[in-house]
Amino acid sequence: MPPSKHNDPFVLKYCLTVAAASVAETVTFPLDLLKTRLQVQEHHRPYKGMLQTAIGIVRDEGVLGLWKGLSPGLLRHVVYSGCRMSFYEVIRDDVFGKNPDGVYPLWKAIPTGMLAGALAQFLASPTDLVKVRLQMEGQRVHEGLEPRYRGTRDAFRSILREGGIVGLWKGWAPNCQRAALVCLGDLTTYDAAKQTILHYTRRKDDAGTHALASVFSGLVSAILGTPADVVKTRIMNQLYKDGHGVHYTSSWDCLTKTAPWSLTFWLVYEEIRVLAGIGNF
Repeated sequence: MPPSKHNDPFVLKYCLTVAAASVAETVTFPLDLLKTRLQVQEHHRPYKGMLQTAIGIVRDEGVLGLWKGLSPGLLRHVVYSGCRMSFYEVIRDDVFGKNPDGVYPLWKAIPTGMLAGALAQFLASPTDLVKVRLQMEGQRVHEGLEPRYRGTRDAFRSILREGGIVGLWKGWAPNCQRAALVCLGDLTTYDAAKQTILHYTRRKDDAGTHALASVFSGLVSAILGTPADVVKTRIMNQLYKDGHGVHYTSSWDCLTKTAPWSLTFWLVYEEIRVLAGIGNF
């Protein structure tokens, strides 16, 4: 008899989500760092592509420089991934509910994914801010500038001193916009793709199906989330004077990655759920 999802312990599922997200974040973090460095190269362009950026970071900062800012990145997923997956399952299973045949229709999945992503990202926005700031420290040193922070704790303290509690949520609007779009592409597409594959093919609910569905979700989330991702990165990394951004004042003013992370996360998450006896997502 398959396990009943409504009797699953919330804490266990939350911990499994964080574990899967931590693996995905650690494995793909160098790609995220390269993306961040390239996104903020508007006024200074020391690198021309991902390969040159990676070589430059290893040359100037060492191999471990590719994981600069990993600690707040992992801390972010303790909040963000745990909440977004939990919110999605609660809204899907207990609020809207699946059809009698077990299918979750797209018209329900779309607002579910966007709402879960936006709410979770709002809660995790301070950790994302610190991660982006720390990811740029190596480049600042390379340019002959003084480092702003000595580590994760120092970054939190400095941001609190400069802007108070509100300062920790700098860039939250484009961050939540991005998260809503990413989760629309990631959670919604994964759920819909997986159910479609199981319903219309003879494939079983196994690692192959999970990988195939995650490829679709990663591609869609990358396409939908990239513009907002550039916006939130530039707003979070800019300096502030008198409470206002030096370069950008809003998402609209600024506006004039994801597939590898998604693949790793869904494969790990689905398998450890099975190992823990909870059943598939």
